[in-house]
Amino acid sequence: MSRPRIAVTLVFALNGFLFASIFARLPAIKERAGLSAGALGLALLCAMFGLLVSQLATGPLVARHGSRPLVLAGALGYAAGLVPVALSSSFATLAGSFLLVGLVNGVLDVSMNVHGLTVERRIGRPILATLHAGFSFGALAGAGVGGIVAGLGVPVVPHLATTAVAGAAVALAAARFLLPRDADAAPDGPRFARPSRRLVAIGAFAFCALLSEGAVNDWAAVYLNEDLGAGEGLAAGGLVAFSLTMAVCRLVGDRLTEAVGQVGLARAGGAIAAAGVAVAILAPDPAGAIAGFAAAGMGLAVLFPLALRAAAQRGDSPGPAVSAVSAMGYLGFLAGPPAVGGLGEAAGLGAGLAFVAVLSAFAALLAGAVRAPVKTR
Repeated sequence: MSRPRIAVTLVFALNGFLFASIFARLPAIKERAGLSAGALGLALLCAMFGLLVSQLATGPLVARHGSRPLVLAGALGYAAGLVPVALSSSFATLAGSFLLVGLVNGVLDVSMNVHGLTVERRIGRPILATLHAGFSFGALAGAGVGGIVAGLGVPVVPHLATTAVAGAAVALAAARFLLPRDADAAPDGPRFARPSRRLVAIGAFAFCALLSEGAVNDWAAVYLNEDLGAGEGLAAGGLVAFSLTMAVCRLVGDRLTEAVGQVGLARAGGAIAAAGVAVAILAPDPAGAIAGFAAAGMGLAVLFPLALRAAAQRGDSPGPAVSAVSAMGYLGFLAGPPAVGGLGEAAGLGAGLAFVAVLSAFAALLAGAVRAPVKTR
């Protein structure tokens, strides 16, 4: 079982690397397409729209065909999608390219999580948080490589084209060792998840978790810079601390799940995240705020993996349930930054981040939704 686990870990890391490779070169992509900041934001919304649509559509496909072929198709499509993004020279072409990237990313996101959960069931112990750590470290590597390449003056087209070729090679190599397609295919199972009260609660938990994650990602550095007077370099430390603690804590998240249970870990994670954001808001200096954002990363690290596992435990065919919960989570990820920005415009950015603290606390209250079903003989 070690080979499938290593293979799916590579897929998670590849997803993070490709994702960060694009965002590390956004300034060059924006310049090549000749766009304003607002137009770039609209183009990026096309990616999120594609992601949400394809996540909902991928659940039935996973149920019918199994996750393995969709993992390969999604990874190859995501890698190939970097090329049209790099080549885009107008708003229309960039928006279309981002839409394509969002669609294939949605396929990859749902199928790799379902495959990871299938490997987890075969092993008999939690591994999903560790897989998400693979995504986090892959994203850190992609951002680092992108920054170095940009600093050396390498144009965006050869950088992303080379990344696409390398990514496709990694995807093909990893796919050889994934579980067979019939490991999680359920051709006679349901195509869509029934919107039960428990599944809606899990979706609400995922919504709160990813809204909080997206909001801190987008606004931590801005808050440190504008509200606490930190320079740009120090302000970036808030995001770095948040990202690093999230990645590291995902490495131990599976052991903590075994130690305290899904509900206990979800409740503690939501509470720690809420307290961390509150510390960041109340801190009188940048150092205290950075410590608060680091604590928020610790708390949020395992919440989304817990939601996906809980969704998969709702029935024999995990694909539809995982896709529904994932889509609700990413809806929060999409809504979080503008919601905090709107509140910040009206009452100050501290008030906007206070909303994040409230939602993290609400996730702690919803922790019972991720309770594993009682096994019967």
